[in-house]
Amino acid sequence: MHRAEVTIQTDVFDLQADSRSLAGARVGAQASFLGLVRDDDGSLQALELEHYPGMTERCIEAMVQEAGRRFGLQGAIVRHRVGRLGVGEPIVWVLTAAPHRRAALDACAFLIDYLKTQAPFWKKEHGAAGSQWVDAREADDAALARWGIERSNAA
Repeated sequence: MHRAEVTIQTDVFDLQADSRSLAGARVGAQASFLGLVRDDDGSLQALELEHYPGMTERCIEAMVQEAGRRFGLQGAIVRHRVGRLGVGEPIVWVLTAAPHRRAALDACAFLIDYLKTQAPFWKKEHGAAGSQWVDAREADDAALARWGIERSNAA
């Protein structure tokens, strides 16, 4: 893979600059995912994310390298925000670049599924009724299993 970049940040992402940075003669497709803080039932005021600096980046970098091997990527960028985020704010950005669209799309989906279950982030929801830590979900483990990776995070 020619370019791989992982950042954990508090600032909003520059999607266009990232897309330009992964353009190249051998890149025939880019695929991206922008995750936003959602409020399923109208009670969420903010989502707070914490991470273990250094360890989190290394874990995600390993994910990106695995995606590069599996899908023949030319490049990938993963950016994840931490801190307190409001409803509707961007939380994660994944961009993959490959010679063909299927590889770019599959790699992007793989990275999102992997991030959701394996990246060491801790999420706390804040609402009018108080705050609570977010537990892993069985559906996230099932999404990861489609890539041949079995791991149970959900209680």
